[in-house]
Amino acid sequence: MRGETSLASDREIRDKYAPMLKSRGKDALRVATELYAFVNLLDANKTLERALTDPSRPADDKQQVIDLILGGRADPLTVDILHDLAALQWSRIAHIANAAEDMSVDATAYYADARGITNQVAGELAQIHSALLGMPLVLFHLSDEYSKPQARVNLLKSLLDGQHLHPVTEQLALNATEDLRGRRFPDTVMWLVDRFSEHMDQVMVTVTTAIPMSDEQSSNIQAVYGRKLGKAVHINSVVDPSVLGGMKVQYGSVSADGTVVTQLKHLQRLMATAG
Repeated sequence: MRGETSLASDREIRDKYAPMLKSRGKDALRVATELYAFVNLLDANKTLERALTDPSRPADDKQQVIDLILGGRADPLTVDILHDLAALQWSRIAHIANAAEDMSVDATAYYADARGITNQVAGELAQIHSALLGMPLVLFHLSDEYSKPQARVNLLKSLLDGQHLHPVTEQLALNATEDLRGRRFPDTVMWLVDRFSEHMDQVMVTVTTAIPMSDEQSSNIQAVYGRKLGKAVHINSVVDPSVLGGMKVQYGSVSADGTVVTQLKHLQRLMATAG
């Protein structure tokens, strides 16, 4: 949880730079990449984090530190964002990296808008999340903070190979396992889905069924959840024969599992308890 000071600072900088990132269009991807590289640097260097969040240190001094690190190689908009991050107040030192990550995701979303792929990226991220939910051992390795980051990246690359994902989707997923940032890999992927959905002012609802849904079924679910959530709903349909029947509906952290396989497992537990 972020403190009130960090939440206020995060919202201030996101609101300030949203129009600028949007106006950059396809060039926003460079800013996103540079900001995320700085997130990695902060995560690996707590001394730097402390230096940039020290309230007793003048803002221009902290900004000079950033300039020294960037060495004049970064996009001017990246520099401006990082300068402002250093000048703001944070409840905890780690929150400056969180805010830089927020800005990186925002920049990626505006790039996706310019390319017309925002919905595609959100859907593909949701598909990655859904596909891996039934692979607990794989998820353990992708979330193992004690393993080498490159090993996690290589594992995910092998899983994504041949899936024909957009490069932006793949890079976001690889980032999520390379630098875990104190989170589990699937949690970060679902957070990204929610952020892209929020950016589009809609909710991504993932529906898992044993066989493909009809257009009518998909439209009905979209209408029901649209009324329930009070927002536009995008249906991410996932076909998984292992669920046998029924359906699982998930959006954000909410999950309603009415699949046959889950009901059978519940019945087995009841019988084991009764026995």
